[in-house]
Amino acid sequence: MESHEAQRRMPEAFFKFRGLIRMLQYYVVGGEYKDTRFREAVGGNEQWFGPFTDYEAAKEEWAKHAWQTVDDCTTRYRIECIDNDGPPPCTD
Repeated sequence: MESHEAQRRMPEAFFKFRGLIRMLQYYVVGGEYKDTRFREAVGGNEQWFGPFTDYEAAKEEWAKHAWQTVDDCTTRYRIECIDNDGPPPCTD
């Protein structure tokens, strides 16, 4: 079994699941939406920026977009974490 010290040194973008090392990627997603429910983007598609291999890099990109649009109540950005080795997310 791997020691806690070795797990702590593992980059944030990796994690162990059932003995396998998996890769996480972070994306900044958002843009302008039709209303403040943030369900439907203007133009139909959200903007995606990335991938970023760690949360801090994604957070810097998020902050850049979020602060540029801070006064626009129908614009929003979020950070999405995607496991490329996992099953695709449910779209229901």
